[in-house]
This record gives sequence, C-alpha cells and structure tokens, in this order.
Amino acid sequence: MKTRYLQALGVYGYEAVEPIVLAALVTEDPLLLIGKAGTGKTYLLNSLSEALNLEHRHYNASLINFDDLVGFPYPDNDCSEIRYLETPATVWKAESVLIDEISRCKPEHQNRLFSLVHERRIQGLPMPALRYRWAAMNPCNLDQGETDFYEGSQALDQALADRFAFVVQVPDWDELSDQDRLRVSDPRGEGMLSDDGGALQERIEQAQHLFRQLLSQLSPGLQDYAVAVASLLGASGIRLSPRRVRQLTRNLLAITALNEGQFDDASFRLTLQASIPHPAWGQAPDEATIHSAHRTAWDTAFSQGREKWLNTFLLEPFLPKRIKKLLNEAPDPDTGTMAVTRALATEPPERQALFAFALYPMTLEHPHGPIGREGINELGKVCSNIVDIDEEISWHERYASSCTRHPQHALLSNTLIQLKGKRRERATQLFHYFLVNNITIEKPDAFEKEFNQCITAIRSWLRNQPTQ
Repeated sequence: MKTRYLQALGVYGYEAVEPIVLAALVTEDPLLLIGKAGTGKTYLLNSLSEALNLEHRHYNASLINFDDLVGFPYPDNDCSEIRYLETPATVWKAESVLIDEISRCKPEHQNRLFSLVHERRIQGLPMPALRYRWAAMNPCNLDQGETDFYEGSQALDQALADRFAFVVQVPDWDELSDQDRLRVSDPRGEGMLSDDGGALQERIEQAQHLFRQLLSQLSPGLQDYAVAVASLLGASGIRLSPRRVRQLTRNLLAITALNEGQFDDASFRLTLQASIPHPAWGQAPDEATIHSAHRTAWDTAFSQGREKWLNTFLLEPFLPKRIKKLLNEAPDPDTGTMAVTRALATEPPERQALFAFALYPMTLEHPHGPIGREGINELGKVCSNIVDIDEEISWHERYASSCTRHPQHALLSNTLIQLKGKRRERATQLFHYFLVNNITIEKPDAFEKEFNQCITAIRSWLRNQPTQ
C-alpha cells in the first residue's frame, strides 16, 4: 500500500510505517511511537490533530501534575459529588490526547494514565469526546545502544504497554532516503499549520466505513492468521496476551480496510511487527523470528485444501492434540503420510521418538488408517532405533553405574519409579533410548505425561474403529 498522506503534512521519512499510523486513525485505538530524540514523533502526532481538526491536548508526562489533566477539584453546592474546575489545558473536552515522554512518567501517574489510554476515562469518569490517545517515548533503558543513553527513560509497565494497539518504532536519520534528508533539513516549513485540504480526513472516513463492514462480516482468514502467529511466537518465547491477539485481528482489519478489502502479505507483516508491544519495555523481538512466524501463519491462513490442513497440523505444539488431529481429521492417507514426514523432519530427537513410539504400534494394529504406507515406514525407522536397544543391561544397573556421573539419569529413573505396569514398561524403553543416545530431557515427568496422553488418545481412536 503506497501512501503519501504524511508528506502532505510536512512529515518526511515515515513512508515505511505510514500504513500503521493510518490504521491507528481508522480504529481510533491507542498508538505509541518509540524513537530517538529529534525523529519527529511529537511533530507527527500534533500534525495529525491539526489535519483532522481535532480539539487536541499535548502533555509532557515527565512534568505533568495530575491537576493539569483534570483541573482543580471542588464539591458541588450540596457536597454530594466532586466537580473539577476546568482550564484550557484540562483534558475533559479533548478529542485527541498526546502523552509525550511517557517513559519518563512517575509510576503513580502511569497508573492514572492507564484508564485514559485503555478506557477513555479519568478518575472513573467517561470522556465521550475523546477519540484518539497517542503517546511517544525514547528507547527505554533496557533497549539503548552503546551510543545512546536517555537517562530517566524507563521501561513501561507491561500492562500499560499492552493497552497500546500499535507500537511503532520510528525511523532515524540513517533510514531516510536522500530526498527525505533534504526535506527534513529545510527549516522553511517550521511552525506552519498542517493542512492538506481535508485529504487525510476523507481517506480515514472512507476506510472507517469499510472497516465497520469488514468487522461485521469477519473473515476466518484473519482469525486463522492471528491465532497461528500468536501460537508460533509463543513457542519462540514471545508471548502475546489473549487480549493482544484479539487486538491483532482488529489491527489487521484496519490495514485491510486501507487496502480496499484486499489481504496483503507485506501489510500483514508490517501490522504484526507494530502489534507486538515488547519494545515498550525494552525487549524488541528478533526480526527473523517475527518473519518466520508471519510466513508460516500467512501460509496457514490463506492456503487451500491439503496444504492448509498440513500447516494447521504442524502448528499444534502439544503432541497428543496433534495426534488426535492426525487420526480424526487427516483428509486421506497421502496427507497423513505428509503430516508424519514433516513432523519427524521438524521436531527435535526426543519428540521424534515420542511421536513415533506412540504412533507406530497403532499402525501395526490398524494398517489401513489415516497414515499411508510410506508414513508408516518412516515411523518404523524411528521406532526400530528405540526397540533395538540392547536390553540385557537392566535400567537399574545402567542407572546405578552412571547416575553419579550423569544427573540426567537420576531424573529419568525418579520418574520411572513412580510408574507402574505397561506405562512404566513403555517409558522405560523410551528413556533407555535417550540414555544410550545421550538425549537430555529437561522435565522427564512432564515428558512422560505427554507421552502417556498420546497413548490414551490413540487408544480412544482405536476403540471407535470397526473391527478389521
């Protein structure tokens, strides 16, 4: 999506993130800009308020006194409630609010600003005129480079950061084009009002109309993408709260409305980046991780038929649920074979062993199930490595001779001691394989529990199959 609305306001160098800024105007959800000093954050947000003809308030969070926001409290005539004496600077009639330097705000003021950002409320009182809540900050002290130091810029409380729908890291000088550098260096436009003849306002109103239509007829692809990417990021240690996943879907709707209702790969990637709040508390995620999650989620949400099912299958991190999906939902044995081979190719050795050792015996009992012959052979190759381990040396002899040198052996043995019958027998064989191949299991109890749940899921499926 190529847009130049910000250039018309005298804001240069923001082309890469302009779609996100416009999306925030469409949804009227909170927007946070993060950038180094002098990158135009404040200028951009004040310019937006001028172009949209908004009743605007601009507060410096490092200096603000709460009375500056609400006015001076006084009781009404019968002392039944508190009223506030308003001034031109109070927030009650504002349509847009910019909280500048929010990372330098005192903790008690951050807590008070929380309801303003999240609920459009102050002191529990609604602000019906307020449409836009914006904030700006320098990089916080956890995320500053060797040459940058913004003393007093603190990481935002994660709950507050999570209330900003869009968190945008703005470009610095080295990211500007030669032409934009010349434009930025020109002082002649300084102090002028931002007036584009109503072009931005008209564009936002059009997109808001389409946004409401898209929201009323929500595309499953948007939700599929949001759910998939949140699961993938979570598996990589980047947690998105359930509320944030819902917000991501809303953000994607806005960017789609700006794209005239068309789903766009690059726009989704950009929106995902700006929907992750972690930079506000100094933990910007790895770009490659985000790109990989986006790529897989995009393929999952918008592929068709067999490929869509396979992507959904591989996205399930919990192996018992993945096995249930394979047994109950695989479209045909060829697809089941592809699911097995991809799972074995992408899982670490210990999970490969768990997956194969749980599934392969079922294929011998029910060879005409949802997994084709080639898939069964692949499971058999992994499984044979487990059952072929020399069992002449008992588990306890092996444990006794090595647990003092290998604490991992003691952990595995302690798990086995708590088990009985067939469950213990199966786990012994699997753990024996791990010992021989020096495969470390960090949490043997949880691992064995997941393995047993796989067996339970398979048995449940077998009970519902017709007798061969």
